[in-house]
Amino acid sequence: MSEFMPVEITREYIDQVEEAIEQQNAEFIISSMEDMYPADITTVLYELDTAQSKYVLDLLDPEVGAEILSGLDADVRTNFLKSFTSEEVARYVNLMDSDDAVDILNEQKVQSREEIISFLDNEEKAADIIDLLHYEEDSAGGLMAKELIKVNVNWRVRQCIEEIRRQAEAVEQVYAIYVVDDRDRLIGRIAMKTLILSNDDTPIAELFDEDVISIETYRKDTEVVDIMQRYDLEAIPVVDSQGKLMGRITIDDVVDVIQEQAETSIQLMSGITEDVEEDDSVLRLSRARLPWLLVAMVGGLLGAEFIQLFDSEIMLVPAMAGFIPIITATGGNVGIQSSSLIIQTLASKQIIFDNMAQRLIKVLLVALLNALIISSLVMGFNLIFNENPRLSIVVSIALFSVVMLSSLMGTLTPMILDRFGINPAIAAGPFITTANDLLGLGVYFLVAHFLLHL
Repeated sequence: MSEFMPVEITREYIDQVEEAIEQQNAEFIISSMEDMYPADITTVLYELDTAQSKYVLDLLDPEVGAEILSGLDADVRTNFLKSFTSEEVARYVNLMDSDDAVDILNEQKVQSREEIISFLDNEEKAADIIDLLHYEEDSAGGLMAKELIKVNVNWRVRQCIEEIRRQAEAVEQVYAIYVVDDRDRLIGRIAMKTLILSNDDTPIAELFDEDVISIETYRKDTEVVDIMQRYDLEAIPVVDSQGKLMGRITIDDVVDVIQEQAETSIQLMSGITEDVEEDDSVLRLSRARLPWLLVAMVGGLLGAEFIQLFDSEIMLVPAMAGFIPIITATGGNVGIQSSSLIIQTLASKQIIFDNMAQRLIKVLLVALLNALIISSLVMGFNLIFNENPRLSIVVSIALFSVVMLSSLMGTLTPMILDRFGINPAIAAGPFITTANDLLGLGVYFLVAHFLLHL
């Protein structure tokens, strides 16, 4: 296969491809795409309809086609593969890593899944796929691939190198060589450099490193991400409850999980409760956005009712109404800032509960400084442009109090949610904003009630 080259996908080239498809000009498609990265070809396919995309894919090298299918968005791929026969899908699955193959099979109906497996001509690959289908998709077992390089601790270097040559045919990236005992239990790893520099007759038992980080098949994908990030791993071996080596998880699979986590957090922080994308149906998009919009609406109604409780005070001092927006906006912004910082810390799995007092003191000091600056600026503005100095004092004290309370609430809420196993990202969106709106209004009118003697 020729060496790939990055290219810029232009509208003009897309039009040329569409014209070539219409004219059945296979020569142009093959010649123009033979040096393109599969990811660039995928970009082209996203601009074509299903029939056009299938025509292009059928012309490409099957290995390139397998890589393209592995990289497609899951929803797009599911619809795309409906135009393929089970035998056609099996041709590409044969050329994929077992974890990518399982991802595709999990998207198919049971009958199609069984048909695809029956068409696989690689019996070892078929057995690996069937084994992986038993694991939950969001577990370490569901993330792992069966392709890896392992050697027996009782072998010598010469035998290991021969085995590596044999196994490497099925392993695209050799991140590590794992050492197992006679029961296939993981006991360590050995560096390729160590093997190359060692005498052929040297026993592996004298060379391997027992310090190897692994993870059990039943552990959650989020735990896999945490461990690989913490120890800066490119791959991690997966073992069963008895320590038997079952497979490995590579960094590209972890990146996919990290991206999914980030998308979920962003959606939660935006008040979207389901995993949705822009091209989903109107009903699903509406259903995902509606719950937190209803929460915000209820918060707004409560805020309106709360303001009505102080109608008499506002009638006596109408200027009070003019400062309601700054009170609610400041409280919401301060709460979101505080919660966002804590969520970042929680996401990085830093231990924050052991030094809770120290963190709260720091949060309060930052809030104190911000509250003093904001309330002083508002006080100065009101004393210059407002004829009611008592109201100026009320607004400044209320702002000071709101900044302090919102900072504390924005800090504690994500920590409490995380402690109870709830995604703390929901605290950085409509939840904090709505809660702090009500908090700000309550503080403002209570301060006004006591200081203005209304």
